Amino acid sequence: MRSRLTADDIEKAGAALACRALELPEIAGAATVAAYVSMGSEPGTHALREALRARGVRVLLPVLLDDDDLDWGEDEGPERLAPARRGLLEPEGPRLGPEAVTRADVVLLPGLAVDRRGMRLGRGGGSYDRVLARLVGAGAGPALVVLLYDGEVLDEVPEEGHDRPVHAAVTPSGLHRFTPRPR
Repeated sequence: MRSRLTADDIEKAGAALACRALELPEIAGAATVAAYVSMGSEPGTHALREALRARGVRVLLPVLLDDDDLDWGEDEGPERLAPARRGLLEPEGPRLGPEAVTRADVVLLPGLAVDRRGMRLGRGGGSYDRVLARLVGAGAGPALVVLLYDGEVLDEVPEEGHDRPVHAAVTPSGLHRFTPRPR
């Protein structure tokens, strides 16, 4: 489905996604949100990041390390993003360390789908699996929210032992909450 989307489709969905995401109380009340810069046909994050920054929210963006783990930097706007490996855009400012994500109130996650249990299907690189494990190891409890298109909330997705459920999914037309089961 994503391969058929035009740039206009992605931009419109991103604007709707931003409106929906800002309705989520966890995001509306957050002081720090770990987000990401969408790429390709992923649901657009630009409008949401701009709205968060306009509200005075500190927005952290990932920096891909050589071992595919993630460091973090502060989002200072689109003019302060630089091209990086794998076609990513990363913040130009100082690196805050991989543990910076443990201080976020909300972590926005990319994904391809989520199921009714809150299990997220990622892209297979493992970077966000490491982030989720880091959060558990630190005893951090941010709201975990995956950003998707309509139609990507499914009955079931494959699950592996290291996978962690998310608390919510935001799509252009709605909010979906999950009750993560204990692990």
